[in-house]
Amino acid sequence: MAGIQTSTDMEIWNNLISAIAASSGFQSWQLEHDAQLQKLRLEQQVQRYLRETLETLAY
Repeated sequence: MAGIQTSTDMEIWNNLISAIAASSGFQSWQLEHDAQLQKLRLEQQVQRYLRETLETLAY
């Protein structure tokens, strides 16, 4: 997350990461990209998932 972050912002972001990581869509995506994701932290995986999902929706 860019910019100035309060503890509340970080708590919200961490809760959002947890909710996304628990979703079936993320878990399916994670299985499809397993080899590419092994070295990434969960936060990085969620950011990549969101970016790819938004790019797909933009088409």
